[in-house]
Amino acid sequence: MSETPLFDRTTLAESIDALRRDLTPEGGPKISTMRNYRFAILQYKPQEEFELRKKVQALSIELEQNGWNVLTISLQKLLYDRIRAQGEPWLSRVIEREKRFRARDPQRGLTDLKNNIGPLIEGSDGLSADCAKIISEFAIENPGRVDHTIAIIGRAGALYPYFRSSALLKHLDGKTRQVPVVLLYPGLRKGHTSLSFMGQWTPDGDYRPRIY
Repeated sequence: MSETPLFDRTTLAESIDALRRDLTPEGGPKISTMRNYRFAILQYKPQEEFELRKKVQALSIELEQNGWNVLTISLQKLLYDRIRAQGEPWLSRVIEREKRFRARDPQRGLTDLKNNIGPLIEGSDGLSADCAKIISEFAIENPGRVDHTIAIIGRAGALYPYFRSSALLKHLDGKTRQVPVVLLYPGLRKGHTSLSFMGQWTPDGDYRPRIY
């Protein structure tokens, strides 16, 4: 691992370089200081979204060329899948309610939308369950490859303002068959361990994973 403290890094390129080094040492990935907790967060500024995608794609290609399995999970897709699963009548009702409430008070419209969408994606049966299922199935299909497999969870910005991503990793703990998981986190870093989702939420220090 690099001897430079991670919180001193200021560029996205440096963070990705550090992640690359910690994924590929002899003996397997070292993205966490805890043996049985293979989670990490790659924090980036929300305005760096497109740059982040390019750099992560380049890292994925590099890893695959070196014999890695890279599993990419889009939280945006999982969110849309959950909404579509409710059916067209439900979606139409939610949209009409949001329009009606927003015409009176924009904040009330947003609150009603959050109340409808939040229960679909929060908790242990929400998006974390979808992620766990995808990762577990991938691990089963690729036995003996855990130390050369990485799951990259991205497009977290699509969850704003419905969901705190810190809860996602909590519910994933113990359900990923030891596959290293990296969450791409759009937000701002406050101090050593606190993160502000999309730079809008009050900084949350409830993060166990290593932050790059």
